[in-house]
Amino acid sequence: MECLVDLGWSGTSTTEVARRAGVSRGAQQHHYPTKMILVAAALEHLLEAQRLAYETAFAVLPKERRNVTGALDLLWEVFRGRPAKALMELAVAARTDEELRPLCVDLNERILQTIAETFEKLFPANTLPPDFTDTMLRGLFAMFVGLSIQNALDDDSRGHQAAVLRQVKEIAQLIVPEPGGPASTPASAADGGDDERDAPPQQAPAATAAGAP
Repeated sequence: MECLVDLGWSGTSTTEVARRAGVSRGAQQHHYPTKMILVAAALEHLLEAQRLAYETAFAVLPKERRNVTGALDLLWEVFRGRPAKALMELAVAARTDEELRPLCVDLNERILQTIAETFEKLFPANTLPPDFTDTMLRGLFAMFVGLSIQNALDDDSRGHQAAVLRQVKEIAQLIVPEPGGPASTPASAADGGDDERDAPPQQAPAATAAGAP
């Protein structure tokens, strides 16, 4: 992970990994005979580490922050962390590396699956339709990927990423219930959203999301 973040895929070698790990080349090759076997093991480790870190961090949040805005804040921290940067480096490199691509072809799907499973655990009262939830989380994932790439370049020096996240959290408060609270079903997912005559009056986001960051 450290090599991928600091040196990128092109600069990562088994020799450098062994040096940083403080083991001999022979010991490294005994456990991981090739670079790709080492990468495959690293992928599994990184994905599991991310999942556990996020769940643990959410569990120790103060009760008043254990909600959708708190969850999004933590997810953004995860996307800016070194494990996420290492995974991103592999995903980008796999686009042009024929040997690496098979290991990473389902990387995004696996990360999305982890996010979806974690969402269900954190918000068991959620009654959103599965297809709506899946699309919502995919959109969120795609946005966070883009934001994290830009953040790696400028560290949000102009505050644009923070502004996007504030709006996303305000919208999320309208969609996702507080833990243990009722959830409203989006009309478009429940009945096709074609008939506006029976739609309930919409609340202004500013009023509904009062107190949102």
